[in-house]
Amino acid sequence: MNNEHLLQTLLEHYTAQKLYPMHMPGHKRRLAPAPGLPYRWDVTELPGTDNLHDAHDILEQAMQRTANLWGARRSWYLVNGSTCGILAGVRALAPLGSEVIAARNCHKSVYHAIELGALTAHWVTPPIDSSFGVYGSVPPQDIAAALEAHPAARCVILTSPTYEGVISDIAMIARICHDHNVPLLVDEAHGAHLGLYPGWEGGALAGGADVVVHSPHKTLPSMTQTALLHWNGDLADPDELARQLEVFETSSPSYPLLASLDGCTGLLQGRGRELFAAWAEWLNRFDRRAFDLRHLRVLCYGGDNCHNHPKFYRHDRSKLLISTRQTDWTAPQLATALREQCKFETEMTCGENVLAMSSPCDGAALDHFASALLALDRTVGIRPAADIVPLPQPGPARCTIAEALHQRDKFKVVPLNEAAGCVAAEYVWAYPPGVPLVAPGEQIPLAFTRACTDLGYIGTTLHHTGTKTPNTMRVLG
Repeated sequence: MNNEHLLQTLLEHYTAQKLYPMHMPGHKRRLAPAPGLPYRWDVTELPGTDNLHDAHDILEQAMQRTANLWGARRSWYLVNGSTCGILAGVRALAPLGSEVIAARNCHKSVYHAIELGALTAHWVTPPIDSSFGVYGSVPPQDIAAALEAHPAARCVILTSPTYEGVISDIAMIARICHDHNVPLLVDEAHGAHLGLYPGWEGGALAGGADVVVHSPHKTLPSMTQTALLHWNGDLADPDELARQLEVFETSSPSYPLLASLDGCTGLLQGRGRELFAAWAEWLNRFDRRAFDLRHLRVLCYGGDNCHNHPKFYRHDRSKLLISTRQTDWTAPQLATALREQCKFETEMTCGENVLAMSSPCDGAALDHFASALLALDRTVGIRPAADIVPLPQPGPARCTIAEALHQRDKFKVVPLNEAAGCVAAEYVWAYPPGVPLVAPGEQIPLAFTRACTDLGYIGTTLHHTGTKTPNTMRVLG
């Protein structure tokens, strides 16, 4: 069997048997739902294809070699994205109604896990980087203080790297957690590439995290929606992780997506060191060229480095965060120019920043992207650096997220500019990256209104989970 593509080879062998499918899926491997889809691999759990939720054959082999590659004791394939891994991981570590410690800049899936588990969250808010207006690393001493203040906490949850590439000191935080006999769950969805090869340090598994969630599709050659859940510590129960995955992951997993995860593992095993070395060299070249930027700035590139950002422990070099703060352009204007003039579609605009994500598949495109930035840099004007768009510190929690969302008889809708001081009855977040500006149950701070106004003014999309009326939100009456 092809060692690089275990599952793909099996699927090709299975379909070559010409067995007629008197089972789902309904296309019967005869009619493509749309041209180009790999519908001939789209099978279900059959003799010889194994069962994701009770793997004893090809999928067990595939997931074990993935665990070996990433250095985990056990890994599970996810086809519902990192979201289902976060939901399962939090639920496995924190029983219904218990307490957790979590970084305030976690993805919305963490908030949803807290909501579904009726958990009480004790938030640790990372400091703000003053030059780019993004969250910095989670300070280990803040985790230590939170564990001392909340000894009933069942786990610690944080995100590293962040959407913008900010990495926390996972090794130190893991030691602190373990000294308190508390497991650490790291949402490393944006860092599946970290820790695999020299020059790409910072991985949470190597740092000692007990449960880690990865999204290979974000920075590695794997299809959208593919993710991984890793177990690596005795403070987490692997059987309970597997049981919770049966709750949160589909019972009809997509075999093309599973083959994508297995193929990504095989590719990295065979060519990963070569691909990552080339990726690093292209990024080094981008760094050298970024020195010539006059007005646009790239986080930790072109003379900017972590020494200029004391709130950072480390930065993931795969993320290219471009600031328009010192120019007369907004971030949406830069993203539009990159798209329409230079044919580059970026990942996100938020605040005064544009995020471009790289991967080992980019190659010379990184050189062309540097040329595009340099060309646009010559056309922008300058302006005095304004204050960064504020990220409001969360107000005190007056009740749990679940309690706030279930008091429907007390909901009322108020204008956004009158919400300060009220208790939120819905989430409001900028998406991407999906980090709430305010969460249900929190008292809304004065800075919240300004943050919404500023983010909306410069083109960021604000999402509400309750009322859809512009410039209003749900609060508890």
